[in-house]
Amino acid sequence: MTITSLPVCVAALYHFTAFEDHKALREPLLEICQKEGVKGSLLLAREGINGTIAGPDAGIDAVLAYIDSLPGCAGFDYKKSRAKTMPFLRMKVRLKKEIVTMGQPDIDPHVCVGRYVEPKDWNALISDPDTVVMDTRNDYEVAIGTFRGAVDPNLKTFRAFPEWFRNWRKEVEAQGRTPKIAMFCTGGIRCEKSTAFARQEGVDDVYHLKGGILKYLEEIPEEESLWDGECFVFDQRVSVGHGLKLGKYDLCHACRAPISVEDKESPQYEEGVSCPHCYGQRTDAQRQRYRERQRQAQLAAERGQAHLGDEAQG
Repeated sequence: MTITSLPVCVAALYHFTAFEDHKALREPLLEICQKEGVKGSLLLAREGINGTIAGPDAGIDAVLAYIDSLPGCAGFDYKKSRAKTMPFLRMKVRLKKEIVTMGQPDIDPHVCVGRYVEPKDWNALISDPDTVVMDTRNDYEVAIGTFRGAVDPNLKTFRAFPEWFRNWRKEVEAQGRTPKIAMFCTGGIRCEKSTAFARQEGVDDVYHLKGGILKYLEEIPEEESLWDGECFVFDQRVSVGHGLKLGKYDLCHACRAPISVEDKESPQYEEGVSCPHCYGQRTDAQRQRYRERQRQAQLAAERGQAHLGDEAQG
């Protein structure tokens, strides 16, 4: 089965816009998703919308058209891919303070943001020796794939980026360097804020990959690619590779980290209970709770029912 013949359409989207009343948008958005058989997770905040949804092609197109009709959302960008099975178990529309949490209330990507770089131009930018390439994703995402030569801030959460960036900048300036900065993330949303933050900090020569890693993997042939590994995605596909083909990673349902075939061979791996990444961070009591959850999931599977405890985060 080729990627184009996979039956489920998946759409990753985000858009920064100033909603006057984002709370009033929640119920109508949830209603159309449910009506069209679409599942996944969407976040609404005063600053815009973000999320990933999946379903039949017609249903996805209907929901995308509805979002496009929302105030300030006309022409918003989204990225489609395909999955063999439905990667979500239900539809959630949540209200948030931020659609991606950085914890910097004064950042406004509407006003000031880095320069967008199309995937076709990205290789030239990051191959320039005067460019520092920054991965703005969390450490577990970086661990399974990144661009060659990229700086890894080793972030546990995106909230840690501003402090890391300020410290990094001090070190670079102490060396007398003023490099160009090229930032990237999964779909582009974190870079909207990270480049806006850098601009607010007084750094003007900052760029980011338009459409993120997903757009790059979709458009750039593998033989020309400077991407190594796979890209973590926030649904039950877990990871994708070049051409957005399904990756080889699974998910540890104890810590939500991507796990490889080698991880599964570890004595610290127990399906649904632990993996080498989290074994030492969980107590015996926690692992026992996870075993019971895993047992309930297996029973549900035997009955042909969905078990919500298995749902990947959107």
